[in-house]
Amino acid sequence: MSKRQNTAEEAGAIDLTPMLDVVFIMLIFFIVTATFIKEPGADVEKPDATTAELKAASILVAINESDEIWIAKDKVDERQVRIVLERLYSENPKGWLVIQPDKEASIEKIALIAEAARKIGIKKVSVATEKS
Repeated sequence: MSKRQNTAEEAGAIDLTPMLDVVFIMLIFFIVTATFIKEPGADVEKPDATTAELKAASILVAINESDEIWIAKDKVDERQVRIVLERLYSENPKGWLVIQPDKEASIEKIALIAEAARKIGIKKVSVATEKS
């Protein structure tokens, strides 16, 4: 009798293997298609602006108060900005570039990064500000 009862329990059990397969496939899909934002690595105090808009970015460049350029958590020499941006842009050609200058950062550094982005072919460039 116990053998017959054990067989009946196995026949009525729910097999979760196909559901787990679907969950793992969905997890892999979301990991592969996710866009990862590369943080600049420097904390900046953004300047105020009256016409600020919210935009998503995939490449962030920070310029701190002492005019140091930070990309992907690394301090970058101004002669290397174009090379680093080119590498990041090749990883995500549909991405935006957002320059995050500190209030005390010089306009020359912002122009240098914008010019490097233009030469590479990045058409979507924004400057991050705080809405006042």
